[in-house]
Amino acid sequence: MEQYYQKVYWEFDGIPLCRAVKETNVRSVLSYNPADDDVFIVTYPKCGTMWMQHIVYGIITHGSKNLPTLEERRKTMPFLEWVGADVVSATARPRIIKSHLPLQLLPFSAKAKYIYVTRNPYDVCVSNYYHKKVVPFYFFENGTFDEFLDMFVNGKVTYGDYFDHLLSWYEHRDDDNVMFVTYEDLKRDTRGWILKIADFLGIEEYGRPLKEDPLALEKVFELSSFEQSKSLYTRDDTSVDNTVGTKDRHDEASMSTGMGKHEDILKKVKQNHTRKGIVGDWKNHFSTEQVSSMREYITLKTCGTDVMNLWKDVNIL
Repeated sequence: MEQYYQKVYWEFDGIPLCRAVKETNVRSVLSYNPADDDVFIVTYPKCGTMWMQHIVYGIITHGSKNLPTLEERRKTMPFLEWVGADVVSATARPRIIKSHLPLQLLPFSAKAKYIYVTRNPYDVCVSNYYHKKVVPFYFFENGTFDEFLDMFVNGKVTYGDYFDHLLSWYEHRDDDNVMFVTYEDLKRDTRGWILKIADFLGIEEYGRPLKEDPLALEKVFELSSFEQSKSLYTRDDTSVDNTVGTKDRHDEASMSTGMGKHEDILKKVKQNHTRKGIVGDWKNHFSTEQVSSMREYITLKTCGTDVMNLWKDVNIL
């Protein structure tokens, strides 16, 4: 595992990042000065990032626009640590900024707004496993779920330990400028959470108008649907390069994983990036022994906290 880890990751302040992420861009994040109207969407990978991006985009545009293409999304909803502070600073305001960074590495302002989305660790593990299998710079196409679970519970995955990341934000869940939401709650009551998020972004500018216009609310709901997200990755849109690395980056780094040509890699990522979008798929993957390993990990990492109460109504314990 250690040899694989050294091949695929580098560490920034102890946090593992895939080698496709440039160190200069990550370092620039430390100097980014958030604007008062910046909206940060922060998640541990595979917790509903795109879903929340589409919800916020729909709210800010009052449901009046179609979803941006993947290429447009890179320009309107930049991925902070991938593109760097200069690109984000040049983005039109109000900015919707995506990040997977833990709290200690993300520029934090008392006036900017932060939406943190988390998801139960079992489903996060499964979703990450499939993501790693199709993105070439993880070199994991032939990896097994058992191998990935071992890396996951040891924090040897991109952005590091799941609970370290979650707990860094959980401590701030009651801050006035932080909205803390679970993937499961979003699934249970999407429309209700759209209205809560709109209020959080601005009652007069977004919340009240959306409450008073059922058609606009329904449009935002439709824009944020899983089917809409899936459609972005099934179009013939090579801007999905942002997910797997550009063709030049792929070729120059000789990231040959046995997956075939770059075009074939794009096709696989398009087919799998938004895979199912359901709660509880982990039950189709975890063996009894693997459930035991995950429970031991959860017990160790959550000792002294009530963080698992986030899923007290979800059958995962």
